[in-house]
Amino acid sequence: MRRNDTLYRMIITAVLLALGLVLPFLTGQLQTIGKLISPLHIPVLICGLTCGWLWGGVLGAVLPLLRMALFGMPAFPMAMPMTFELCAYGVLTGLVYPWLCRRLCSGMGAPRPVVLVASLALAMVAGRIVGGIAKALLIAGGVIGSSAPFTFVAFVTAYFVDTAVAAAIHLVVVPAVVLALEKTRLSPVSRTLNA
Repeated sequence: MRRNDTLYRMIITAVLLALGLVLPFLTGQLQTIGKLISPLHIPVLICGLTCGWLWGGVLGAVLPLLRMALFGMPAFPMAMPMTFELCAYGVLTGLVYPWLCRRLCSGMGAPRPVVLVASLALAMVAGRIVGGIAKALLIAGGVIGSSAPFTFVAFVTAYFVDTAVAAAIHLVVVPAVVLALEKTRLSPVSRTLNA
């Protein structure tokens, strides 16, 4: 990795961390609207796709805990499964996108935007599964109290049905930002894929 790439990843991750701290204020810290948009997910997904799995994973792990410490939202203990979920998003987008791009863009001539959206969708599904497993384990361990059992139906409702609008927003906003960065050739991941 070139020194300029490391510096870029560091700067863009810091900018996305700041964005992640501020973005939820647009929802007015209201849990219902926040769940509808999931603003914390956006910077992490962008970071994984533009800076790679390590930076995306670190941002995903740090962002919800730092927001909890600074602003009390997301509240403890719900910040814990969110930390696992966001870390998974950062790692998976950073791994899946370059891997799929090498196989589909180069080999089969698939358009990069299609591969980007497919990578994002796969990472979002897998990240939600990681978040659900983390929540189930934390409930089983008594870290998170739950008035109702966390069944498979409750998991699907909480992580897929209730977040469908957020997922649709992310599938539009995140690729637009990442493609804009790639077009300016600022993304080190993009430079690696084009090499």
